[in-house]
Amino acid sequence: MDTVLVTGGAGFVGSHACKALAAAGWQPIVYDDLSTGHADLVRWGPLEPGDIGDAAALDAVFARHRPAAVMHFAASSLVGASMTDPAATYRHNVAGTLTLLETMVRHGVSVLVFSSTCATYGLPTSLPVTEDCPLQPISPYGSSKMMVERLLADFHAAYGLGFAALRYFNAAGADPDGECGEDHADETHLIPRALMAAAGLGPRLEVYGDDWPTPDGTCLRDYVHVSDLARWHVAALEHLLAGHGPLTLNLGTGRGWSVREVVAAVERTTGRLVPLRVAARRPGDPPVLVADPTRALRVLGLAPRQPSLDDMVGTAWRWLARRRLGHRH
Repeated sequence: MDTVLVTGGAGFVGSHACKALAAAGWQPIVYDDLSTGHADLVRWGPLEPGDIGDAAALDAVFARHRPAAVMHFAASSLVGASMTDPAATYRHNVAGTLTLLETMVRHGVSVLVFSSTCATYGLPTSLPVTEDCPLQPISPYGSSKMMVERLLADFHAAYGLGFAALRYFNAAGADPDGECGEDHADETHLIPRALMAAAGLGPRLEVYGDDWPTPDGTCLRDYVHVSDLARWHVAALEHLLAGHGPLTLNLGTGRGWSVREVVAAVERTTGRLVPLRVAARRPGDPPVLVADPTRALRVLGLAPRQPSLDDMVGTAWRWLARRRLGHRH
């Protein structure tokens, strides 16, 4: 069985990608420092503990497993933390990725699927957001991902690296079988925060502004089920291995849901009220952020299986209830 090295494979999206890889006949090898990931989410292949900035550790793992390709999820991904400590974000995301890419070149591995982000666009100049929108990130996190995309393009030109830069919008939901899901010590994502508030596991949900120029006054975001993201990563990998050129794709559903619509879905799903408080707008938040996924749907040939908000909230609630409340569904 051919192996794929999955950096950050013990995390939220990475663990789902490992399951999708195994279902497609690949052997995922998880490389993760477990700073934010969880060893119990590594279920489809071995765990190699390590940091992507550690060239010697990477060399040993590449020599031992001889991966056919790499999926790269390992990153410092909190926007707020990137603002207060940009050095750590750039060191991990940019310098760490450079070390990974140099290791790939040394070991003759020439295919990489990269977990990028819509944060590269900053405040989009047009909606829905296409891949041709200008990249104007407004946080060190978004800038670091844009820099990595530049690294990938330069490594393609100089060393023949085949890459897919997958800019996803808001990853949501959890594995429908309950085998993996979202579990962050510092949870920043709206759906799990709303679920935790409803379950009494966290503070009241803060809604950052209710006077935005949107139908109900709250921000609209494009949510995409994490299991669909995982399937698209495998499809991008197979596209590259078939000899096709580099890819830069938006991964989303093409429709937006407001904060209040998410809250209503959480209340429908849990049967509980979400205690909330309207807070001030956050600087830099766009009122609407919705993908144009046309190119990804055409190139990868896979429509989302779980495009509905209730599916995303429902799978996330089952995971949270099992993980934090001890409920079995």
